Amino acid sequence: MPARPPKFRPEAWLASLSLIAICVFSLGNVIVRYATNASFAFTEEFSVFLLVMLTFAGAAVAARHNQHIRIELVEHYLPKPLRNLLYVLQWLAGVVVFGLTAWYGGKFAWEEYQWESLSAGLGLPSWIYVIWLPILAGVLIIRLTQNLIDRLRGKTDPEVIHES
Repeated sequence: MPARPPKFRPEAWLASLSLIAICVFSLGNVIVRYATNASFAFTEEFSVFLLVMLTFAGAAVAARHNQHIRIELVEHYLPKPLRNLLYVLQWLAGVVVFGLTAWYGGKFAWEEYQWESLSAGLGLPSWIYVIWLPILAGVLIIRLTQNLIDRLRGKTDPEVIHES
């Protein structure tokens, strides 16, 4: 089985660190709750925030390496010119979705900053949590574009083994 190169990208690190932090916070909360009958107040708020970061960062890694979920049957049987058109349409759909996410997420983060909204659990400024949404949506657009360029040039990653 050929070895794929490691994915040392900032969003891969962000996704990994987010998952590790969620596990540590949750485990710590379970241990403290079991031992003291009380729990940490911050774990749910941070876990939800980190789960959003994990989702978007992981999606950026998958988009860059052409490992996002899709139906490939049509791609394999189209002639090259139509396949390239399909690649562009797939990219365009992703750019529209994540462009809207970045736009409205950015507006939402700006409003949270202007209104000086505080989080319900810890009273931290809400924009700290929300600002990552447009940033990571922008990263996703960049990774989708890089993937499109690679696919149009005929460059593909080593075949992914799907476990099903």
